[in-house]
Parts: sequence; C-alpha cells; structure tokens
Amino acid sequence: MDEQLFFKKLNNLCTSKDIFYFLSSLDVMSDTMAAGALQRISEVEVDDNGLKNPALLESEVFRALCFQFEFESSRLSNTGLLNALQALIKLHIDPQSTLMMSLLSESEERLGKGQLTAEHLCSLGESLLELEGPSCATLEQIVNRMQDRDIERWSPREIVMVYKILQVTAREGKQCQSLLNRLNSVTLHAVSQLNPNFTSVILNSLVVLRQTQAVLLVTALCKHSVKHVPYFTDHELVSVLEAFLYFGQKLQTFTEALKRHVPRSILTMHPQTVSKVMQYCCKKMILSKPIFDAVAEGFISNADRLTTDQIAAYIIPFGTLNYLPPSASSLFRKLEAVLHTRLRHFQPHTLLNLLHSCVLIQRYPINFLPKIFSPYFLQKLQAQPPGLTRAVMSQLTQLFLTVTLECPFYEGPKLFSKYQVKACPTLHSSLDVHLFKRVKTGLLYLLKKRIYFASEVSTPYFYVVDIEIKLDEEGFVLPAAQLEEVHRRIALCVDGQNRFCAHSHNLLGEEAIKQRHLQLLGYEVVQIPFFEIESLQNTRKMADYLHKKIFPCTYG
Repeated sequence: MDEQLFFKKLNNLCTSKDIFYFLSSLDVMSDTMAAGALQRISEVEVDDNGLKNPALLESEVFRALCFQFEFESSRLSNTGLLNALQALIKLHIDPQSTLMMSLLSESEERLGKGQLTAEHLCSLGESLLELEGPSCATLEQIVNRMQDRDIERWSPREIVMVYKILQVTAREGKQCQSLLNRLNSVTLHAVSQLNPNFTSVILNSLVVLRQTQAVLLVTALCKHSVKHVPYFTDHELVSVLEAFLYFGQKLQTFTEALKRHVPRSILTMHPQTVSKVMQYCCKKMILSKPIFDAVAEGFISNADRLTTDQIAAYIIPFGTLNYLPPSASSLFRKLEAVLHTRLRHFQPHTLLNLLHSCVLIQRYPINFLPKIFSPYFLQKLQAQPPGLTRAVMSQLTQLFLTVTLECPFYEGPKLFSKYQVKACPTLHSSLDVHLFKRVKTGLLYLLKKRIYFASEVSTPYFYVVDIEIKLDEEGFVLPAAQLEEVHRRIALCVDGQNRFCAHSHNLLGEEAIKQRHLQLLGYEVVQIPFFEIESLQNTRKMADYLHKKIFPCTYG
C-alpha cells in the first residue's frame, strides 16, 4: 500500500483492535509504516494512568510488528528505528528486553558513526530522556553532534531537547555554562516561535540550571507565556508559576490572564496546580478576588479529595492576604469538617500554619487549639524541621493571644510561657523608613517637641507600636516617658505599601490582626496609610493631616 494512503487510513483508527485488523489485511509494509503503526497504538492505548490494556502486547499482530525491529535492526531506516523506539518507550516496554536493547544499541552505533540527522538526533535524545537513568555519555554525544551544526539554525524542538539534556547532565554535576550562554542567546531570538509546551519546558530548565543571569531571556519567556495561559496543561502551568517565583518575575498581564483562566477552569484543574496558583498569589501578595472566590468554591466541592498539604495551600493565602470570600461560612464549615476527620494526618508545622492563618481573618479554630497547646504537639513541632524557631513561636504566641483577647469563652489548655515570645517578628510589614520619617517630621511640627511621642515602642503584649502618644484625663498630650496619669494611649500605625496587598488598599492579615489586638488591649488605633499621605507635599500639610486624623475633636 502507498505510504500516504496507509497513514491516512491508520490515523482514522481509534482502537488497537481496529488497528490490528487493518494491519492484518496488509501483505507487506515498510519499517516506517510499521513504526507509524506502533506510534498510533501508543497514542490510542496510553493515557495519564499508563497502558490501558496490557494484554495487547501479547497480540500476534503486535509481536509480528516488533519482529523486524528486534531481529533486523541494522536494516532499518533511521526514521523507522527511532520512531519505533519512541513508540515502544511510550508503551512501557521493558528497557532491558531484547527488543529494546537491540534498538538502543543500533541507535547508539549510528550516533557514534555520525549517521543521524538533526531531526533524528532530536528523536533519539527525547527517547533517552524518557527512559529512567539515561546514559549521560550518550546524551553528551548527542549535544556534541548537534554542535557540529550552526547553533543559530537550531529549530525550537532542537533547542528544547538540548535544554532537557543539559538538565540531566547538570544533575550529575556537569554544567556546560559556555554552551548554555550560547543557547540562551539563540533562544532569546526564538521566543516568539515557542508553543506552550516549549515555553514551559525552557522556563523549567532555566530554573533547574539556575540561570539567574539570563535576565533578558527569562523576562521574554515570562511575557510570552501570558498568551499561552489558557492553553498550558496543568503540569506546564505549574512549571511556569515556579519560574515566576524562582526568578522573582511579576507581570500584571500574567496576573490578569490567570484571573480570567482560573475561575473558568477550577473544576477541571488539578489540585496541585490550584495549590501552585495560590502559592504564587500569596508570595506575590496578589489578592485576586475572582481567583480566590473560585478556589473557595473548588475547596467546598473537592476538599475530601485533597492532600493535607493541598488543603493548607488552598486556605493559608486567605489569611495571609486578609480576605473572606462570599462563600466564607461554607468554606470554613467544610474546613472544620475536614480537620475533624483528618487532623492526625497533618504534619505539625502545616497544621500550625493553617490554624494561624484562620485567626488572621477572625476564624477561630477553638476545637483544635487544645491539641496545638499540648506538650506532645509542641514536642513534635520541635522535632520536625525547622523546629521551634522564633517565627514558629510567634505564631503560637499570636494564637494564644487571639483566644485570650477574642475568645474569652475558651477554657482549654494555655500555652506554656516558655513557648511565648515577647516581641512579634514582622515578616512582611516592616516599617517604610521614608514614610515613617515624613510622619515623624509632621508630628514634630504639630506637637512642637520630640518628647511628646515615642517611636517603635515595645508593648508588654507582643506587638511593637510604630508611634505612641499618651494623653491625660483632659486630653492633653503627655511626655512619652511619663508613666503616671496616663489616661489614653494612641497607637499610630504607619502603613506603607508593604503592609498591603499588591496594587490594593487591603491590609495584609498580619497587620490587620495587630491593629485589632492593639484596640482590644486598650489602644486607640489611628491608621496612617501610605495612599492618604503620599500626595501631601510639605510638612505643614502633613501636620494638618495628622491633626485632623489624631485629634479630630480639636481640629479647626
């Protein structure tokens, strides 16, 4: 049969049974046709879970197909040899079988003799990469043969394959940085030709190969990935998000593309992909309500099928970014139900992070705190890396402070004092030094003397107040050092951009809980957000703003 007609008929067949029936009707076929038949069988019989019907490998027709590849490998064309190798790897044929050893040996022999074209080198490289534990020597030989050709003329497929090979060789401690520099330069000019898969693979390779100096290439790939967001597979999207995180990339257009894509795809998206999307939003402080609302709905529907790490990845960003979705009541009911049935399956630090994130948004895990404060759990926290670090003890202290201040009905175990810290380490919400200096200058203009306010005041209650002003019973400002006759304390929270979600006026969870607790501890909290004062052009205007904000009763 004419090859063109053969492949046309073959590609219309959708089951191995139909393919075997069709092949049985032919008297003879070329090795290219036989390899094409194996490839078509692998396409219809292999899915994400592997081979659908292992019995087909025992079929007479299948064994006849393999016969010439096993015993006449030296007479095969390069195309027939390498296409058959790719198909048999996909069908999970034992790499140690006579059939596979014969094909691999013949391929490596032709590689050594320089008989393979660039296309064939790509096929062989891809096949070897699919096999577990490929020989680095053979992969390096492929790269060396490819370098015999002008690297500037490599196709996107060849570029991707070489990146993959370099990843493997790097794992064995062999990094060819000079070749990588040339490859990065060539890839930069080919970015616009890359499909979603190639874009994802190259970004992943750049992460594995730690190419932090390839800034232009990384930036171009990240920008190019924006248009592919709707077309990435779950695995590809995870690789792209990991690259954005690793290289510190942040593109508003990419975030907008995620906002459109995630809500539409949430019900079919793999939980690990959703987890990575939430990690990306959390690390970049991106509060995207469409994404968070969709993830909340997805959690309510699928929580029972999630791993404990995935549960934490779904929920923690809500606390970190201080956001309650419209479905909050259902979301936290579902979380409580899951915790009741699977509490013992959570790793100690994962559970602590999860419950701490809940109190940031006033969702109190009262039923689970006795476990958290128990000596046994605290010992497990200490034994598991990172152990009882200052940050971990701060989370424990804040949990204890929360139930003390906000849940007076809690009667369970308390947190032992040796696990409490006296001052809260700020993860994100450190002071904006420039903004702080402007506010202090304005206050000095308003109050006339520096003795009337104190800055960065440590309280006995874990928190540090940015600026504290003390008043007597009649409302007069007292010297900051005075301890007697203090009737009111005002806590000024000088909130720079780093205390808010990105491009937002939404306070982060750790700053929101601090201001809430300061109020409960008796402070009058006055928030000085960056967006209210960045337009004030001189000290007089700043002082006027502070007068109105701090002492509204005497303003004017």
